[in-house]
Amino acid sequence: MLVVDAQVHIWAANSPERPWPARHEPHKPEPITAQDLLREMDGAGVSGCVLVPPSWEGERNDVCLAAAARHPDRFAVMGRLDPEDPASRGRIGGWRKQPGMLGLRFTFHRPFLRPLLAEGKVDWLWGEAEKAGVPIMTLALHSDMHLFDRIAERHPALKLTIDHLALTKGKDEEAFRDIGNVLALARRPNVAVKASCLPHYTTDGYPYKKLHPHIRRVYDAFGPKRVFWGSDLSRLPCTYRQSLTYMSEEIPWLTATDKEWILGRGVCEWLGWKI
Repeated sequence: MLVVDAQVHIWAANSPERPWPARHEPHKPEPITAQDLLREMDGAGVSGCVLVPPSWEGERNDVCLAAAARHPDRFAVMGRLDPEDPASRGRIGGWRKQPGMLGLRFTFHRPFLRPLLAEGKVDWLWGEAEKAGVPIMTLALHSDMHLFDRIAERHPALKLTIDHLALTKGKDEEAFRDIGNVLALARRPNVAVKASCLPHYTTDGYPYKKLHPHIRRVYDAFGPKRVFWGSDLSRLPCTYRQSLTYMSEEIPWLTATDKEWILGRGVCEWLGWKI
């Protein structure tokens, strides 16, 4: 079975030659490199990984694209773009022509980023991406899911993926309190979700049985073809292999066909990655 991780950050160290912008601290003090990730993938039986450049490096994709160039059979990229830069508007049409680049990823959950979404400052983006066939992954607040419902309705050919089930804070019931806002998006066939980073949002230990009812609600709403497993390795409270096996081995009601879609086939078909 093809196993593809829908999200991992890799990055380079902050240095005078390659400085980070003053935003926020990285998930880990030491970078996760492509070689680090390959070792983890090989140990867990993961075939491929969608690389997501982290926000603390700024609007740059060089580390991830270099990894995809070296290992095109293992890595592809959902890249970063500054939506407030006027020059960005001329880049969407050729975005996927960059070797290894599959689409775009944006975050709108932090207070200084939320106005971009809530005030319509990036409204130009959705139509441009739809026209160019560029899929988008995004992390936003549960309370803003209605905005993505409108975007998905207005741009039915735009493929949108909601990262981490839009979880941004808390554990267990607190974290999942407003998951219904995400489930409401299931009526839009151009919206999918990433079941990624979930162990981070529970006080439970492996095999994370407290997550099962929440995963079941998501599965029932979106179906296995629009739910993508992802580790978000840099925030895991467990081993990389456990971030896979809690989903692949410990949820009794997932069928073999369900796992085929959730663990790899779904995200590859959604993003058009022929791995």
